[in-house]
Amino acid sequence: MTLIKILFAWGPILFGLGFLAPLTVQAMEAAALTPPFGLTPLHIGLALGLTWGLIAKFTGRWI
Repeated sequence: MTLIKILFAWGPILFGLGFLAPLTVQAMEAAALTPPFGLTPLHIGLALGLTWGLIAKFTGRWI
């Protein structure tokens, strides 16, 4: 029961890293976009997913 509460509390961040990051990578590769500063699409996806997940966790909303 406690593990489930912990996972649900961090759900937005897990969603950001587990769903939004791979989705961003696939979208960038499909659109043939090259990330700046020598980063890989995975770096951009993880940064975007983590940032959006943290915003959702601490503000309580996605938008």
